[in-house]
Amino acid sequence: MTEQTLPSNTPDILHNIKIVLCQTSHPGNIGAAARAMKTMGLKQLVLVNPKQFPSEEATARASGATDVLDNAKVVASLEEGIDDCRLVIGTSSRNRALPWPLVEPREIKSIIEREPTALPMAIVFGRESTGLLNEELQLCHYHVNIPANPDYMSLNLAAAVQVICYECRLLALGLQSSLHSADAIEEAEAEVSGERKATVKQTEGLYQHFESVMTETGFFDPAEPKLLPARLHRLFAKAQLTEAEVNIMRGFLASMTKHIKYKSNNTDKSDED
Repeated sequence: MTEQTLPSNTPDILHNIKIVLCQTSHPGNIGAAARAMKTMGLKQLVLVNPKQFPSEEATARASGATDVLDNAKVVASLEEGIDDCRLVIGTSSRNRALPWPLVEPREIKSIIEREPTALPMAIVFGRESTGLLNEELQLCHYHVNIPANPDYMSLNLAAAVQVICYECRLLALGLQSSLHSADAIEEAEAEVSGERKATVKQTEGLYQHFESVMTETGFFDPAEPKLLPARLHRLFAKAQLTEAEVNIMRGFLASMTKHIKYKSNNTDKSDED
């Protein structure tokens, strides 16, 4: 079978996709994931608190993809690893108490087609035994599920990375005519003028601001959060907020804080009189 190659400018899409592995237990899986990435043209590997890295086993399993390992970014938290991303997709095979937008790997292409400014993107993989924590999944805009055999869904981490990386390569091939270079991405961003999707860092900043104001007004009790934080994260994920929308919301919250302080100061003065 003839291999389908990418034009020289198409990898710009692939280079805007991060593969993020959270607290990987077995270093061999890191090496195998790096190999899976390189075969499909992806280069950005992020490791969140790996149990053992660097590792000779990881290097051996990488089988020539040592450049991906050498350039891997090791971070202390998922937030740090994805803070500059505008789209985050978390892999999940478990049903959660709070439903989240769920897609199959092939649907990632349509998401990028609808939102050409949603790059860079991160695809996040959880621990070999337990997957991603609910708090980590709350940082994702979508959850992706690989439709494996329901009678035996135990997919190895590196195999799951290979499936997703393959779909990313198909994504790059399919979008090469409309979103095939950094110039095209910049043109798309210029067309919407400030309507780029907000990064994780910007959205999380909005959430923290929201929580602060809700606590100040008595609407939210941090000691008994219940499902409110998760529901707000889901709301922001569904909204796919732009940078401009985040700025509007934060401006409104800042005005609320200012009004609360002004009202409180006037009340104190009235009490003194």
